[in-house]
Amino acid sequence: MSNSNFHIDTLDKRIMTLLLQDARMPFVEVARRCRVSGAAVHQRVARLTEAGVIDGSHFKLSPKAMGYMTCAFIGIQVNLNSTSTHNEVFRKIEQIPEIVECHHISGKYSLLVKIYTFNNEHLKQIIVERIQSIPEISFTETFISLELGFDRGLAVL
Repeated sequence: MSNSNFHIDTLDKRIMTLLLQDARMPFVEVARRCRVSGAAVHQRVARLTEAGVIDGSHFKLSPKAMGYMTCAFIGIQVNLNSTSTHNEVFRKIEQIPEIVECHHISGKYSLLVKIYTFNNEHLKQIIVERIQSIPEISFTETFISLELGFDRGLAVL
């Protein structure tokens, strides 16, 4: 439920920041840190969830701890003369498990994907054998992430 009159105040932001840091933090601990009652936190979280601001809670896996040492972003240009649609190409890209995000974008590329691989050789293999082998793809450009500078989430907005 989206409401243009919905207002997020300082307490909402503090609650969301704490839950983004640890989604399993008990509401009583969130309440203690925010200096409000547990009921107030519960009501706020319920209101934020109903408004669609909070969309579930998730575990965050560490790619490096799982052996995925290379993170890259790949710009993908879909052949505009192809009889296939962008959605058909999207469905083929979606079948590659190493690709964790796919965005339809404006500009030079049709799609921008985020991919985790074990190493650069594995990345090359996925690009050549799985991505560039899709007939509707004209070209790709790969950007290897050297290091994540920060990941701030949305609670600070």
